[in-house]
Amino acid sequence: MTHTYNNITAPESFLSEKFSEAVFAYLEQSGFERFELKAVLFDMDGVLFDSMPNHAKSWAEVGQLFRLGVTPEDVYLNEGRTGASTINSFARRDWGREATTEEIEEIYAEKCRLFNECGMAQNMPGAERVLNAVRNADLQILVVTGSGQASLLERLQTHYPGFFNPEHIVSSKDCRHGKPHPDPYLLGLEKAGVQPWEALVVENAPLGVQAARAAQICTIAVNTGPLSNETIRDAGANILFPSMTALADEWRG
Repeated sequence: MTHTYNNITAPESFLSEKFSEAVFAYLEQSGFERFELKAVLFDMDGVLFDSMPNHAKSWAEVGQLFRLGVTPEDVYLNEGRTGASTINSFARRDWGREATTEEIEEIYAEKCRLFNECGMAQNMPGAERVLNAVRNADLQILVVTGSGQASLLERLQTHYPGFFNPEHIVSSKDCRHGKPHPDPYLLGLEKAGVQPWEALVVENAPLGVQAARAAQICTIAVNTGPLSNETIRDAGANILFPSMTALADEWRG
């Protein structure tokens, strides 16, 4: 059931003191007069799937093959970029130049091969409970990811059956500019047919948080990786949880 609390319109299950304080802060920062929740936009890696350790491992291995000194922290800090943008960020640092188109294609293909060899990542604990709360509140559910990993995108339908409409998925193939640019989340808003003050983002990465805030969307962060809470807060998250399970505990639907 939807309720209005001052100028916040949202499911009753969302209107806890913790969420309300975050939304009031968001309204003050953004300058919007109201918040009317209609859609929730989820990042994928590190939010829906516990896939970031496999991404970190495969990026580190491909880095060794191509003289790129990639650390796990590098991967988490660059999470959300498109594959090409990620490769170029490492190439500029370690090669002193951008990678060619051919190099990008070769490196990314090898990275995907190594990632798939890691085995399939599990669903993130707590994620299905959050999705159920959102669905039970009759809110739209979208995915906005910087990933182009076909193995993960295809698993959205099999591991979370009934939650995701293919027309409501934004991947790296859909945007020229990846996170931290706002384009992925702006396209998500367009697909949902909503305004920034009518949506909520769930992210785990600093660049993803920056992208959501650049699109002027209220942003929940879940720290499911090795980065400090300060690193994620500094990116501009309106509220931070230590896990998807903690978010599910707060948002009971």
